[in-house]
Amino acid sequence: MPKIKAEKKSRIHNEVAKQGIQFNKDFGQHILKNPLIITSMLDKAGLRPTDIALEIGPGTGNMTIKMLDRVKKVIACEIDTRLVAELQKRVQGTPYQAKLQILVGDVLKTELPFFDICVANIPYQISSPLVFKLLLHRPFFRCAVLMFQQEFAQRLVAKPGDKLYCRLSINTQLLARVDMLMKVGKNNFRPPPKVESSVVRIEPRNPPPPINFVEWDGLTRIAFVRKNKTLSAAFKHNTTMAVLEKNYRVHCSLNNKEIPDDFDIKEKVQQILLQAESDQMRARTMDVDDFMKLLHAFNSEGIHFA
Repeated sequence: MPKIKAEKKSRIHNEVAKQGIQFNKDFGQHILKNPLIITSMLDKAGLRPTDIALEIGPGTGNMTIKMLDRVKKVIACEIDTRLVAELQKRVQGTPYQAKLQILVGDVLKTELPFFDICVANIPYQISSPLVFKLLLHRPFFRCAVLMFQQEFAQRLVAKPGDKLYCRLSINTQLLARVDMLMKVGKNNFRPPPKVESSVVRIEPRNPPPPINFVEWDGLTRIAFVRKNKTLSAAFKHNTTMAVLEKNYRVHCSLNNKEIPDDFDIKEKVQQILLQAESDQMRARTMDVDDFMKLLHAFNSEGIHFA
């Protein structure tokens, strides 16, 4: 039975090729051709018959068709009009046609409608901005099962102290629970990408942490520029200090707070780090709670990152 499916997939790709459609690597078009991996991704997503599912980069529709079998509706976002036409042709005259909505355009610039779940083999070059677009989307969705470049996936799930632990890791884990599901070899795609891939499950924290994400992002950006240095050293750069001083003066102005003539922002910041017992900590070993405590310490003293 799997062989018949494989031939069917191959036939679809051959038809696309006959029409002169070459997969565009600028759009990160690497079509997932292995039906077993597609089925596994859908199984792990826990799809329900009442779900509205979002798919980003449906390509020739291999995952889309299988998803349409399991959910109430699929919203597919595709930037390539040639593949949009191919997908429309594939569902034309079938019961799937009424269940499929296609959004044509760049997903990063598209206002996404409500959806329950997202399952997608996404273009790897938009991985980071797409993850945060999804996590900041409201109303909340239940979960996303996404294919990423393997190293990017490893960064998403990295823990404090891991070699790949970075700003992406902590920013994502602040907003969501992230789990690695499986590795996927490059030969499962057409054309094969240059890197190995992995599938990740992302489940937004609902309700979200009571924190201003722009402020949080500003703090982690400074701390992770040199993640192996102490925070005391990380907060000594002149450009960083200039921004923090400007923000502090705005804060004082808005709150009618007088600033002493001998005010020194570097001294103020180092004092806060010392009081929070964070001056000798390093970003690479700090978890979400450590950064939340530090952000609160800065904000309570009028130091803001946005």
